[in-house]
Amino acid sequence: MVGDEYSDSALMNYLGARKTTMLGNNFSEYHVDEPPRVILDKLEQAGYRVVSMTGVGQTLVWCLHKDTL
Repeated sequence: MVGDEYSDSALMNYLGARKTTMLGNNFSEYHVDEPPRVILDKLEQAGYRVVSMTGVGQTLVWCLHKDTL
């Protein structure tokens, strides 16, 4: 999962993400098929950098930041 329904649609398109809504949920999420290293590389090319990472159960979560000009 790389974003929620309020994420930048141009960035989600660049990542190759598809917007999905799971049955029973009243919100959408963006998902990708590529492994995390590929997505993180793409985000780095787009100007983002990793500021922290943690594990939640069997899930990994990365927090990224992009400086505004």
